[in-house]
Amino acid sequence: MKLSQVFVGLALAGLAGSAFATNGYFSHGYGMKAKGMAGASTAMHEDAFGGANNPAAMAFAGNRIDLGVDLFSPIREASNTGAFGPGTVTSESGSEYFLVPEFGYNRMINEDVSLGVTVYGNGGMNSDYSGIAAFGGANLLGGSGSLGVDLMQLIIAPTAAFKVDTNHSVGISPLLGYQRFRAEGLTAFGIPNAGYDDAFGFGVRVGYMGKLSSSVTIGAAYASKINFEEFSKYAGLFAEQGDFDIPENYNLGIAWQASPMLKLALDYQRINYSSVNSVANPVTSPGAFGADNGPGFGWDDMDVWKLGVEYKYSQKLTLRAGYSHADSPITGDMTCATSNCAEVTLNILAPSVIEDHVTLGFTYTLASGNEVTMSYMHAFENDATGVRPGPFGGGVDRIQMYQNSLGIQYSWKM
Repeated sequence: MKLSQVFVGLALAGLAGSAFATNGYFSHGYGMKAKGMAGASTAMHEDAFGGANNPAAMAFAGNRIDLGVDLFSPIREASNTGAFGPGTVTSESGSEYFLVPEFGYNRMINEDVSLGVTVYGNGGMNSDYSGIAAFGGANLLGGSGSLGVDLMQLIIAPTAAFKVDTNHSVGISPLLGYQRFRAEGLTAFGIPNAGYDDAFGFGVRVGYMGKLSSSVTIGAAYASKINFEEFSKYAGLFAEQGDFDIPENYNLGIAWQASPMLKLALDYQRINYSSVNSVANPVTSPGAFGADNGPGFGWDDMDVWKLGVEYKYSQKLTLRAGYSHADSPITGDMTCATSNCAEVTLNILAPSVIEDHVTLGFTYTLASGNEVTMSYMHAFENDATGVRPGPFGGGVDRIQMYQNSLGIQYSWKM
């Protein structure tokens, strides 16, 4: 389909430089309808984003095209007390606005089989801290000039779904991944400013959806790790000689049509960051940067709970709201007396400390039957504080972030 080919090209351009970090480097949801419900989507089938949520949903989604874009704004700040002398040195990350496009297409081959594609982005390790003039332009990690990283991840998920019977379906989505990365300002660790590097990877997502009754639907999906090629330019940074994968994850969901107007949805998502050494290895790992046991970001696995509500206000207008919670993957506490305190230091580059989101959204159906959907997300400010290891300069580090996003989507129903 020509429209999908054009969009993939636009996505590659638009996602370059994007950062959509909110549950680690996963988005809080995929598709504006899901985003309006805090990402609760595993047991929902109202759009063509099954390749990112639950492939089995596409068997019930009908013929449609969904094209959307999010304006995402992460506000990040990092500080150190002690490494640069008495007092506290604070730096705010620039690059505060990003456009993140997404696309879904679904076609019913017959009443039981659908084929489609979902195109979406991850990211989330983007940061840009200026050098500190008072210390000769040194940055917060002791290198020269500006400090930061830029990670973009694009996933194309062709999807096939099959109804086992009238009320149950299964689906599969090969996950074709592309990612691009750049780091700068890490010269204090012997890591040069090498510019952008890219890598390709592959994984798979499978799913199930079942309508248990006229009012209750359940869903489940599992995504394998997306194994990427190594970033050869950053073999001396990421553990396992530049390896950086998207971890395996799975989600379970239930949706309840409480009344003709009101629907509630609850999702649980598990993201296994511990399966990716470059992310999970502690900052204080004994190996050198780039070794299998080299320093990583020290991220823990994440358990994410998402609760969404959908209210059909009228034949044309549907309203949505949601809330999600997860513990930050970064361990940090000023009173911490273990090596976990050190995890905050390297996470200055990627302060993924968000835990709570609230969302709002709506869909308006036009006279043509096509839809306009909007969603808003606010991620509440959270922080982490920890003692910086001596080899990294000493002192106490603190990172913090909050986020907003506003998205719009147009949907063609065919």
